[in-house]
Amino acid sequence: MLRIHQHFLLNIFAMTVAMLLAASIVGYLTFKSIIVNDYVTRLEHDINLLDLRLPQVQDMQRFADRVKAATGLRVTLIAEDGTVIADSDSNASQMENHATRPEVLASTFTKTGTKIRHSDTLGYDLLYAAKKVHKNGQNMTLRLAIGLSQMLEQFWNILTDVLIVFSVFLVFAYFLALRVSRRLQHDVDEVIDYLDAIGDKKYKAVLKVRYYKEFLQIALQLKNVVKRLRQREKQRRKYTAKLRLINQQRADLLSALSHEFKNPIAVIVGYAETLRDDEEAAPQIRKRFLEKILANAQKMTAMVDRLSFSVKLENNDLEMHMDAFDMADVCEDVVSNLSKKYPARTLECDAEPTLVFGDRQMMEIVVTNLVDNALKYSEERVEVELKNGKVSVIDHGVGIPKKDMDNITYKYYRVVKNTWDNSMGLGLSIVSYILKQHHTELDINSERGKGSEFGFSVTPMQRCELSFT
Repeated sequence: MLRIHQHFLLNIFAMTVAMLLAASIVGYLTFKSIIVNDYVTRLEHDINLLDLRLPQVQDMQRFADRVKAATGLRVTLIAEDGTVIADSDSNASQMENHATRPEVLASTFTKTGTKIRHSDTLGYDLLYAAKKVHKNGQNMTLRLAIGLSQMLEQFWNILTDVLIVFSVFLVFAYFLALRVSRRLQHDVDEVIDYLDAIGDKKYKAVLKVRYYKEFLQIALQLKNVVKRLRQREKQRRKYTAKLRLINQQRADLLSALSHEFKNPIAVIVGYAETLRDDEEAAPQIRKRFLEKILANAQKMTAMVDRLSFSVKLENNDLEMHMDAFDMADVCEDVVSNLSKKYPARTLECDAEPTLVFGDRQMMEIVVTNLVDNALKYSEERVEVELKNGKVSVIDHGVGIPKKDMDNITYKYYRVVKNTWDNSMGLGLSIVSYILKQHHTELDINSERGKGSEFGFSVTPMQRCELSFT
């Protein structure tokens, strides 16, 4: 299969050859017509000159021979009845009657009769010109003729010169087309190389077209396409990284669920089997075992409820119930409840009364998750403050690594992967969602080795009445 520049070269060359052939044919016919007309005019001129000299001629045959020798023309004198009186190229006595020759008949009706035809006497084509003349009161026909090959000799000379010029032009056209073809090949190769580079995702490749505006337009369009491809590739990488992170988080979640459910299930099964096998166990022991079973069942229920709650948030199936309440009461209730859950830990609350408008239950979930999160990642005391419209949960633990700061609010993300204790990476994502519904956001400050502070702002009602969605 030929390349585009080869097609171009062949087409240009074929078109040039066809054009030259057409020009040669037209030139041949035109030149031939011009030369024939020129010789007809010359014969008419010569025959008129001979007509003027004819009255002084005594020997017709000698006259015909001398004209032949001087001009190269065939001279024939024909009597009125068609008998050939003299001929420069043949024996007149042996020639047929010429009364019916076309040129002789034509001279009867026109001043000079002309005709191109084959000569039976000489055996080749001639151009004839005949004219009626008078000699000593006798009517006769003076005929001049020239061989067609002799007449066209000038034409062939001219045609040869023309063909030489055409050949030179053809060679020039070939090299010009070859030059254009090579330029075309250069730009096409540049485009092909550029597309190959793009196919290998080398988006910084440079397309350099040099000769043709059309390829420049193609280059600009390709650059726009490449720009969009780079953007889509970037988005795809981000999306792939996000999917990879989500998959990893879900894998971690499944591992966490497996681990978290495994322990309480093992405890429930163990105590249940003991109670089943020992029907005579003391009531105190049975009570303690049943409390263990109940506590572990409640732990599993809490994990399922948290996961279900997260799914509802993600699907926007959770409806907010807005009302006025004191945010300080929320903080104090959370500290009180978690102090009972973690009796060995120190929880402090310093909250000034702040009347706000929102969903009290959801805000209680926010504070609970923040305090619970602080207890998991800190062995020291945890402080809850509400001052100047800002809720802060402060721990004095190990702090959060910088590499985790941008990810800790994502679902299923956990800073310490081997810390199970009901940590499925949902707490902070739930917090962020609820705060967003209350037109505020989570503010995180952390320093390695010193601890972290998680906070958010609330707007007291006496300052500004909030509107919620």
